[in-house]
Amino acid sequence: MHLAEPSGLLAVGGDLSAERLILAYSSGIFPWYSSDVPILWYSPDPRYVLVADKLHVPKSLKKSQRRGAFEIRFDTRFAEVIRNCAEEPRPGQDGTWITNDMISAYVRLHELGLAHSAEAFQDGELVGGLYGVALGGIFFGESMFARCADASKIAFVTLVAGLPQLGVDLVDCQVHTDHLERFGAEDWPRTHYLKELAVRLTRHTVAGPWTEALSLSHSAQSQLSRASENG
Repeated sequence: MHLAEPSGLLAVGGDLSAERLILAYSSGIFPWYSSDVPILWYSPDPRYVLVADKLHVPKSLKKSQRRGAFEIRFDTRFAEVIRNCAEEPRPGQDGTWITNDMISAYVRLHELGLAHSAEAFQDGELVGGLYGVALGGIFFGESMFARCADASKIAFVTLVAGLPQLGVDLVDCQVHTDHLERFGAEDWPRTHYLKELAVRLTRHTVAGPWTEALSLSHSAQSQLSRASENG
């Protein structure tokens, strides 16, 4: 990892086979590139992460959750989520890094039970969500999209709140964003991140779909929240 450039760029080339992607994530590396260049592999220092039990939900978002504007589901529309993420406008970016090859590769990981999506629905329509990869006790977040205010945020906090029930207690956010900082994410030196990654990779991987397990977790949390408010 000491060979990585200051930007975190570590290697160029290769392919997006499931085996290579699993090896990359297990080594603290992820692909990030555009369609007009070779595959680029990154391992940034510092690494931006969110410890699940340090999740902070802003008051305004809690109010939005309580209103129940969105139905949150898991692993029911993975391919649709990643395609929407590819189409999401990004400030300061021209085009998308989620190429057709990337979409195919992560759909394959989803079919293997290793890539997952959290989805926000409104009136039966998919209006927000995110996707990522899970190995052992860590979830590697990749991208999110929203067609309605708070849709992807509520999908995200619902996912993070439920992850510990699957033995997952760390979310790899890759690089800093103001958006994720609001939820309690923090910088870790790469050396520390790699040590914590190694520990979590020794845990059992709960392969997908996560539909039932996380949906039940979300339902239980909602009931507890309502009970505490009424109490």
